[in-house]
Amino acid sequence: MQNTLQNKSLPSKKKTTQQVIKSIRLDEKTSKPYYQQLMAHFERLIMSGAMEEGAHLPSERDLAVALNLSRTTVKRCYAELKESGLLTARGRSGTQVTQPPLINPPLGQLKGFTQEMQELGKVPSTRVVSFDIVQNRTIASVFQRPSNASFLRIVRIRFADDAPMTREVAWYDINLAPQLTNWDTSGSVYAFLNEHCNIQLSWAEQSIEAVLSSTEETETFGFTENSPCLLLKRHTYSTNNQLIEYVEGTFRGDAYTYKVKLDCK
Repeated sequence: MQNTLQNKSLPSKKKTTQQVIKSIRLDEKTSKPYYQQLMAHFERLIMSGAMEEGAHLPSERDLAVALNLSRTTVKRCYAELKESGLLTARGRSGTQVTQPPLINPPLGQLKGFTQEMQELGKVPSTRVVSFDIVQNRTIASVFQRPSNASFLRIVRIRFADDAPMTREVAWYDINLAPQLTNWDTSGSVYAFLNEHCNIQLSWAEQSIEAVLSSTEETETFGFTENSPCLLLKRHTYSTNNQLIEYVEGTFRGDAYTYKVKLDCK
């Protein structure tokens, strides 16, 4: 038996076809192909709700002319998005947005974002907002450390297939894992703790709350106003039952669900 926590009730943020075209900005200086830039743009619009299910996209010809691109470039972009399940062809109705698939990692196993996305067939990526050594009385009390103890604080935006999924604020006890201050933030922090700090993680406590996105999160996720999200708080412990990590992650409510398996006893 499964119980699914999800929140899809978002206010309308629908864009017209002309607004969609006007909002597209392509970077001529990057090595990223134009079709991939187009894909990332449409993915953000669809995942943020700016383009709702059933919304019509410009025809390949119209979009190519408007952006001064080859029709082949637009055609490949649309084909890739159809393959990923975000678009569908409706005959004479043209190309339309389909309901974006919800990301639904199961609860009950201790995994990082990178591993979760890879197992779901998504390509994870990260943008680091800040990486600092801080002192914070509230966090010190969470870790049961002296009020003047120092912690590594990392703020990251986590992406799945280039779409922003979560804004994550994490604190680490650098008294137990001083090597973390040299981490280049690539890959999984859990793998780094295991391989470079000789710390094996054993278990975690996690809570889930329904919240509205903050102003900063609203901008990050591309919402037009404060919208429903899931706030996850996680305390992660080592095999020695020492608290290594405390994380607060805000996940977009229109794209994320959690599944819990409930056994009858």
